[in-house]
Amino acid sequence: MEEILDNVKVNFDEQALWTLNIALAFVMFGVALEIKPSDFKRILLEPKLLLTGILSQFIALPFLTFILVWIIRPIPSVALGMIMVAACPGGNISNFITHLAKGNSALSVSLTAFATLLAIFFTPLNLQFWGGLYEPTQLILQNVAIEPWQMVKLVALLLAVPLILGIICNTYFPIRSKKLSKFFKIASLLFFIVLIGLALGKNKSVFLEYVPYIFWLVLLHNCIALLTGFSLSKLMGLNMEDTKSITIETGIQNSGLGLLLIFTFFEGLGGMALIAAFWGIWHLVSGLVLGSIWSRMGSTKKKVLNG
Repeated sequence: MEEILDNVKVNFDEQALWTLNIALAFVMFGVALEIKPSDFKRILLEPKLLLTGILSQFIALPFLTFILVWIIRPIPSVALGMIMVAACPGGNISNFITHLAKGNSALSVSLTAFATLLAIFFTPLNLQFWGGLYEPTQLILQNVAIEPWQMVKLVALLLAVPLILGIICNTYFPIRSKKLSKFFKIASLLFFIVLIGLALGKNKSVFLEYVPYIFWLVLLHNCIALLTGFSLSKLMGLNMEDTKSITIETGIQNSGLGLLLIFTFFEGLGGMALIAAFWGIWHLVSGLVLGSIWSRMGSTKKKVLNG
């Protein structure tokens, strides 16, 4: 198994890769159409919330992912895929799921904005640092010989530029931006479906053979991500609305960004691509289920209080 997955590569030609880069940038632009400069000010006035969100997403999750990798010793390319996913910022549907869960939507939007900017540096840093501490993944990183600055530039191009453009549009054209954001929400989901389909399609027989092996790892990893956000929020004494937001921001990762970085810098390395692709599917399921449960609990509590 190790030899197969560590050598299988999902190769995209240069034109297809640039198409995917542009598509992800448009997804980020759509997310940013709901963000205003005041969202940054709001969360800066509540440093405890900002600190908890940053610690949960960029410190605690990568650290616990490394511990998980060290304990279960998965295939090297799979291990690096897990570290890559943990190094990414929150996913594009976290705001929608937070709203569904009756969490603090304003906090979710603010954290998305901050996490996106911080990811320019934290994503390459966490990948290199934690990947370099585990010998099997360190060997992959040495063989690939990534220039960290190249990854910083690509992440900035994919995330920061469309974020800034989206915020500018929302500031000066709020009505049009609100209408456009609805379109981009649907388009972003379709984008991820196509992206995952492309990632899996070329090596379908190999990937299907290892679904049972990958699935339980993604399930366990995602549970740890959600529990990380929830536990740290409770430890910091946050209320339930804020706890829901940080839990979802930590458990919904931008696996689409992870896939594109894997295609660009690791030539679509099989184990990495499979982990990121399955994350893209599973976190939608787990997020919607958790959001629905919290929504029903909130509605039930409200009925009891009103009853």
